[in-house]
Amino acid sequence: MSFSYSYLIAGLLIILLCSSLAVIGSKYQSRALFIAIQEQENILDSYEVEWGQSQLELTTLTEENRVERVAKKKLKLQMPSREKIIYLKP
Repeated sequence: MSFSYSYLIAGLLIILLCSSLAVIGSKYQSRALFIAIQEQENILDSYEVEWGQSQLELTTLTEENRVERVAKKKLKLQMPSREKIIYLKP
């Protein structure tokens, strides 16, 4: 009886060892995936900040006042007189 009992104990210890190694491996993989997710979320946050800045810049650059000022100052454009404006109907 003691001989088969020793094999049973040895088998159970091997199974216990294998399952504990599997738990350690899965925990490591879980932490590695969590770190990767955090890195991707940080990248996403930086893209969202950049998107917001781009939207603000676009709004600033397309303001009518600014476009008119740049046209007058840099391009030396002037508003035509009313007689020279032609309106087209769609």
